[in-house]
Amino acid sequence: MFSKKAVLLLVVVALLSMIAAGCGTAQPQTITVVETVVVEKEVQGETVTVVETVEVVKEVEKVVTQEVEVVKEVAVDPDALPPEETLFYGDDSASGSGDIPTLDPSLLVDSKSIQWARELFVGPTRLNEENNEVEPGMATEWEVSDDGLVYTFKLRDDVPWVKYNNATGEVEQVLDDEGNPRIVNANDFVYGIRRTLDPATASDYSYVNWLIVNAQEVNGGAEDGEENPLYGKLEEIGIRAVDDFTLEYTLKEPAAFFPAIAEMWINYAQPQWLIEEKGDRWIESGVIQTYGPYALREWVHDVSVTLIANPFWPGSDSIPKPSIKYVHAEFLEESPQFANYEAGLVDVVSAPVTELDRIKADPTLSEELNIAPSQCTYYYGFNVTKPPFDDVNVRKAFSYAVDRTLLVENVTKGGQEPARWFSRPGLLAGPDPAAGDDFGPPVTADPEKAKEFLAASTQYPTAGDLPEINLAMNQTEAHVKIGEAIQQMWKENLGVEVNLVIQEWKVYLETLDEDPPQIWRLGWCSDYPDASNFLKDVFRSDSGNNHTKWGNEEFDRIVDEAARETDLAKRKELYLQAEKILIEDEAVIIPLYWYTEVNLTKPYVTRTYGTGGQESFEKWSLSK
Repeated sequence: MFSKKAVLLLVVVALLSMIAAGCGTAQPQTITVVETVVVEKEVQGETVTVVETVEVVKEVEKVVTQEVEVVKEVAVDPDALPPEETLFYGDDSASGSGDIPTLDPSLLVDSKSIQWARELFVGPTRLNEENNEVEPGMATEWEVSDDGLVYTFKLRDDVPWVKYNNATGEVEQVLDDEGNPRIVNANDFVYGIRRTLDPATASDYSYVNWLIVNAQEVNGGAEDGEENPLYGKLEEIGIRAVDDFTLEYTLKEPAAFFPAIAEMWINYAQPQWLIEEKGDRWIESGVIQTYGPYALREWVHDVSVTLIANPFWPGSDSIPKPSIKYVHAEFLEESPQFANYEAGLVDVVSAPVTELDRIKADPTLSEELNIAPSQCTYYYGFNVTKPPFDDVNVRKAFSYAVDRTLLVENVTKGGQEPARWFSRPGLLAGPDPAAGDDFGPPVTADPEKAKEFLAASTQYPTAGDLPEINLAMNQTEAHVKIGEAIQQMWKENLGVEVNLVIQEWKVYLETLDEDPPQIWRLGWCSDYPDASNFLKDVFRSDSGNNHTKWGNEEFDRIVDEAARETDLAKRKELYLQAEKILIEDEAVIIPLYWYTEVNLTKPYVTRTYGTGGQESFEKWSLSK
């Protein structure tokens, strides 16, 4: 919070009847209104008088009575959130500067959006945030056919759709046309999955569900794209409701990790009736309908978000009923978040890289500090279609000029590990230094080798031959510090001047989608703990997460084969081959380091620690 006495803006969406009032002189204006009028029309050769409803464009000097949907801002006191019932959350992964890009499950791509949506919706399964084991979500049990192609999920039948009522301040059940609670069912899941795969939705993550029969062709991912006879035919996708509470997927090939994919947002149930009525606005506070352990109380764009415990969530061993009533986060940089933490206004916060030395030396803060491995990789990507990075030797030069060890020891300082490849060690079938895997660029800079690579370029053999180069990143203090350090390494080790371009998070994601810069930064955290999620899901040529513009048929063939393979040793060998193409042969990205979670938590917060980039607030408790 900015302060205990600060005033926040609460966006309240209401359907209001605006009634004409006779005060003051209104300025003439041209409007279109719907009126019932008497007109003469020719009917079967005769002129008759009829009454009909038409649109009329007219100039008026008064307010016209009409029903409109209004977004109204009102001031509320943040003390309305009782501190003893509220988790004030300031971890940068979910509350950093910049708005939440979206809460639409079909459109989620970033960790910030996914964190908040994870509390509002639940997939058939749920990944345990601490050990990444697959646990029951909305499904109480599931089974797979002997050939590994058909997965059947038995869904619970006691979870209603809910919404937050701004007028009463309570979470309420959504009622159907007959006045009965709408219970989440298999058809809601079928609708959500089909909507994500609908080409019109343009979901960046839809490709993950291409494992489902006909999903790729329907989504437009086949070689013949829109010309494919299945394109856009959602009913042909291998997903169906066997009955109201039985959901069946049919895959086109076995995938032992599919139960982990079933927990992802692309497999959430979605409210068809609401989406069809409200369109893109269905995710706004005061409108959205959800069913997870929390509901959305308010979302003040670019300012804050607040969740409220869903009293109708029945709870389970894997997703209990929340004990914390409210979770509130403001979208601030790390330094002001940390200042609020020290002032007692925030309960959990990321440790700013600029403050880590002081935190470690402070007797109180050091006890509240937690540093733990995270299944995430921090990397820089190249747009291989933009000069000078259309030349592989230039890409290799820039990678070898980076000192990853210096970066983690002198800049990030949070126990991160220098990364020589993309897949985070610990993933199923992924490479692992502990197993003797040894490849990729060195963890320390090799300036001589970097210059050799540059000299081998036919178009850009010297630094003077290079065009202007921009490195893009989203606005956080840590990303900028890292960017400045690497900017200096390129200058010292290659003699190259590189500009930093910094954007707000939502704008930055749009930039990556529409026109990726020459070099850009991102992190990737596991959606499910398998090497396929890092390699096939990110860098296959048709992946919505592949912002490099790079495609390689051999790489695609290998990751496809690895996903089908059931022998773990063979899968690992295939993913090793894929990593070497990505990192050594083509140098498509610069892997920088493998993440750690570096945060501080007040002693009155009892919590779990997620290893894959997301937390489970419903498992936390407060004793303020």
